[in-house]
Amino acid sequence: MPSKRNVENLEALTGVLRAAQGSFFLVNYQGLAAGPTAKLRKAVREKGGELIVAKNTLIRKAMGDLGLPPIEGLSGPSAVVVFSDPAAVAKTLKEFAKTNDKGIPAFKAGMLAGQVLDAKQVEALADLPSQKELQAELVGVLSATLSNLVGVLGAKAQELVGILEARVQKLEAA
Repeated sequence: MPSKRNVENLEALTGVLRAAQGSFFLVNYQGLAAGPTAKLRKAVREKGGELIVAKNTLIRKAMGDLGLPPIEGLSGPSAVVVFSDPAAVAKTLKEFAKTNDKGIPAFKAGMLAGQVLDAKQVEALADLPSQKELQAELVGVLSATLSNLVGVLGAKAQELVGILEARVQKLEAA
C-alpha cells in the first residue's frame, strides 16, 4: 500500500505534468550539492521553468495516469523540468552543465507536446533560439517587408506627383 506522502507527491507531480501539457525534460542531477542545485532551480525559474526532483516510479505513474507514452532512460536519480519556453530552458540547463566539471545536469530524455524526445533531441533544442528571439526575428522580417512595400508605394506616389507637376507646368507655359 502506498504511503500518504507518495500519494500526495504523485498527485502534485500529476498536476504539474497535466499543466505542462505533455512537455517536460528529464535530467540527471546526481552530483550537484545543495548550493548549486538551488542556483540551477533559480536559473530555470528565471526562464519560466521549474525543476522538480521525483522518484522514477512516481514519474512513470504520473505519465501513465495522464496517458503519456513511456520514456526510456528513466533510471537513476531524475528531475523533471517543466517549462513555458523549451529552447530557453534547455539552453539554461546546457549552460549550467558547462559551469561544472561533471556536466550536470545531464539530459536523459524529454517530451514535447506528447512526443518523446531522446537526450540528443533535447540537446538540439538547447541550440535553437528562444521563443522570444524567434518572435523578434519574425517581427524584424515582417517589418522589413512592410517597410519595403511602403517605400515602393511612396516612390510611385512621388513619381505620380512629378508627372502631374510637369503637366501643370506644360499647361501654364501654353
